[in-house]
Amino acid sequence: MISLKKGLFMNFIKIRNIFLIFMACSFLGWIYEVLVGIFETHVGYVNRGYLFGPYLPIYGFGGLMLIALLTKVRDKKIYIGSFPLSFISVFLITMFITTVIELFGSYFMEFLTGDWLWDYSNYFCNFEGRIALWSSVKFGIGGLIIIYIVEPLINLCIKRAGKTAINVFSLVLAVIFLIDLSFRPFLGSNFLGK
Repeated sequence: MISLKKGLFMNFIKIRNIFLIFMACSFLGWIYEVLVGIFETHVGYVNRGYLFGPYLPIYGFGGLMLIALLTKVRDKKIYIGSFPLSFISVFLITMFITTVIELFGSYFMEFLTGDWLWDYSNYFCNFEGRIALWSSVKFGIGGLIIIYIVEPLINLCIKRAGKTAINVFSLVLAVIFLIDLSFRPFLGSNFLGK
């Protein structure tokens, strides 16, 4: 009985930690999209998310996927001189993965809705306005931030904060997120355009 309780508790801890990383990446993705709207497309503040809150779950799922795929690459100790080759590998693999997802995601969205949510037609080195070199480079940088900063920082905060504080914070965050997710279909889309 004790081992069953311990097993359930360990699963709760893993799920809680994954959820916190998911939310951190979702929030950073939202910040990224807001900054793109302000500084790159010059449309000002735009909440480009479907949900009301300051998070874009697609970035959360992407962050979790990159962590699952690239943590071992990050932890490899391969150097060219004093420069870690793993750093370049994480950047290039992230660029490749996110570009493929963005391309196929645009085709899937177009199949479902007749359109996709972004347009890179005016960007250098783009393909059908669906993907572009500049967005791939930015996603590569984002992958470096997630793999080298966000994931280790979240894990450090979890270790340093008290169990009760982390559990309460996670629960409150989950309730807010689930309320947003549950009510958004009834309130209509929050997305304000490309």
